[in-house]
Amino acid sequence: MKRICLLFICFFSMALLFGGEWQWSVTVKGRVSKETQKPQEAFLWIPPTCSVIKAVMVGQQNMSEETLFELPSFRQKMEQLGIALIWIAPELDQRWDVSTGVQKVFDMVLSDLADVSGYDELKRIPIIPIGHSAQATFPWNFAAWNPERTLAVVSLHGDAPRTNLTGYGRENLEWGRTRNIDGIPGLMIEGEYEWWEERVNPALAFRMMYPKSCISFLCDTGRGHFDIAEETADYIALFLQKALEWRYPTSYSFEKRIELKPVDVREGWLAARWSPKEGKRPDAAPYVKYKGDSHDAFWYFDEEMARLTEERYRKHRKKLPQYLSVTQEDSLVCYNVKSHVRLSVPFRPSSDGLTFHLKPCFTDSLRKSISNRHGEGAICIDRICGPVKKVNDTTFVVSFYQMGMNNPRRTGSIYLLASHPGDKYYKGAVQEMEVRIPYRITEGKRQYILFPGINDVKRSTESILLDAVSDSNLPVSYYVKEGPARVEGNRLYFTSIPLRARMPVKVTVVAWQYGIAGKYQTAIPVERCFYITE
Repeated sequence: MKRICLLFICFFSMALLFGGEWQWSVTVKGRVSKETQKPQEAFLWIPPTCSVIKAVMVGQQNMSEETLFELPSFRQKMEQLGIALIWIAPELDQRWDVSTGVQKVFDMVLSDLADVSGYDELKRIPIIPIGHSAQATFPWNFAAWNPERTLAVVSLHGDAPRTNLTGYGRENLEWGRTRNIDGIPGLMIEGEYEWWEERVNPALAFRMMYPKSCISFLCDTGRGHFDIAEETADYIALFLQKALEWRYPTSYSFEKRIELKPVDVREGWLAARWSPKEGKRPDAAPYVKYKGDSHDAFWYFDEEMARLTEERYRKHRKKLPQYLSVTQEDSLVCYNVKSHVRLSVPFRPSSDGLTFHLKPCFTDSLRKSISNRHGEGAICIDRICGPVKKVNDTTFVVSFYQMGMNNPRRTGSIYLLASHPGDKYYKGAVQEMEVRIPYRITEGKRQYILFPGINDVKRSTESILLDAVSDSNLPVSYYVKEGPARVEGNRLYFTSIPLRARMPVKVTVVAWQYGIAGKYQTAIPVERCFYITE
């Protein structure tokens, strides 16, 4: 069966405008999370206009995987390419140590998602593992143990293959003498403001140890460790496009496993690695014509990828630095060099207990005073991950989502990023921050949610009203755990159902009320499930 993915893209599709939608989820079997003491959940997004999919990108919960997966422009490009997304929360295994049984657990996840969605090819199509930071070693190890099925590897603000400096801070897996990832394109990304020579050097050493390996590298100039810029997401999408073009056979059938073509490293290009020292760079060139030191260069698919990489490096070269922070109630938030994210912002909500305000600003290099030395244009603040929605660049609202409300480590953590793209004089700047919210609120009056059951609906239904109430008379909020739907206020709107979805499609809605510190406790959330029928 050939690819039947429709090429048209509806720019007004709700799936694109509201990137947080995941149409299906399954409970992971055979595993219990150390974070929640419950099984993990695996969430699946299928491009709505695709009747078959060519590959699936898989990430485990850390931080920026969410940011990338839910970026509307990235989903739009995945729709064009016919690539599905799977997000597993909490993590399965940072190392991908198959001796723990994680591979069997994962294979069952794919089988269960294939069965519930109707996209049976999930059991057989190529996989793109991706991981950020503490999860950045897993993609390389996954590929080493699944070489016949790995289309490409993405280590985001992360690690080199077989690195001695794993993102999770412990020993790496030993691959053995014969295991390798020859012919599998891999992309390592490291931000300029997290630069550490000891992280990139193992990638160069790996290229020398395995000369048939296809390791690309991008210094995410003007960016840091926690973020995923739109241009970086576009770069990843182009990398995946090239991987499909280079590796998919001329003829294939989705009824059996795709026999991917190995990439011949000599058919690509080489370009010099990025360095914080701004010296003259050798010209990027085809592999066999490269005149620079090949031991100090990385591999790229073709001229387009090599030139795009060089352009990213030129963009911020020889420009002045600038620095960002935020003010809260007219006071500059203190910078903490010992903190993982440097800015720990107190949670000071409005009277509703949910809304809080921050104002981005430019500062001096120590982040101790406001500065007027900066580029033109406004600073943006965006969500990285955690239970929050952005209203605008100064207003944010606590908002729970698919991650759930039962993770002591993560439920109370909101991560935001202030960013400025730079201009012709100043380079781009970023500043991550954490807002810790009390969860659960345990002081004050108890409150309980009454959420009536929801009847099944026909596929033609556009929206329904949600009518949960709390005995505290505080407003109840909602999120969609799974299903082709989104919430606005107390109304549930139905979005496009993927073309080959198995009907009926389950929708799970969660009603919650956070409470108000000192007045009302957090209510126990209530789930309601129903089905979309023909």
